[in-house]
Amino acid sequence: MTPRASLIAIVSVVSGLVVAGMALARQSTAPSAQTPPTAPQAPVAQTPRPVPAPPASELRPAQPTQVTPAIANPNPPASPPPSAATTVKPPPPTTTKPVEPTKRGRYAVAILQALDKVTTETMRFEVPIGQPIRYKTLIFTVRACETAAADEVAPESAAYVVVDTQPKAQAGRAAPPGRQIYKGWMYASSPGLNPLQHPVYDAWLIACKQSIPVAAPAKP
Repeated sequence: MTPRASLIAIVSVVSGLVVAGMALARQSTAPSAQTPPTAPQAPVAQTPRPVPAPPASELRPAQPTQVTPAIANPNPPASPPPSAATTVKPPPPTTTKPVEPTKRGRYAVAILQALDKVTTETMRFEVPIGQPIRYKTLIFTVRACETAAADEVAPESAAYVVVDTQPKAQAGRAAPPGRQIYKGWMYASSPGLNPLQHPVYDAWLIACKQSIPVAAPAKP
């Protein structure tokens, strides 16, 4: 071989090595492709294992439970008689009588006092129950005279009085007809409560006297 041909051969070998080295360098510097993550595997369903059946020699039918019926006692024990200590008797009915109010005292005579406003003359006189008594031109008739009962708040004397005016008859002339000028209760402690209103005379109750026994109420 000539020197020229050997030189060409060496140059070509060196060129091939250089090209090969550059190719390797490129491959080493190129980024490697990332492998995608693997998807998780689905759990594998486990097949239940069959339970082995017991042998035929161990299988026995269930026996029913025997219930012993309760036998009633033909001769039950006699209940003891109730003792007198445990017997509760209802209380006897009680009848409560209402409390009767105390009756007022009644009297047979009323003591009155009259006043003549013209002459300033006063006069005290007694008037029996139901009997008319004249004082000048006035006629007093007392229908009732009572005093307060013991259970009342304050003591009091009251009389139901009727007053008529009747002038006296003059000589040769008939007496003029009378007329009623007062009717009502007079109270000894309060003369101004229901007073006699007359232009000339005035009268009021002083007290009651001679008590009348009150009849006892009839027994039912």
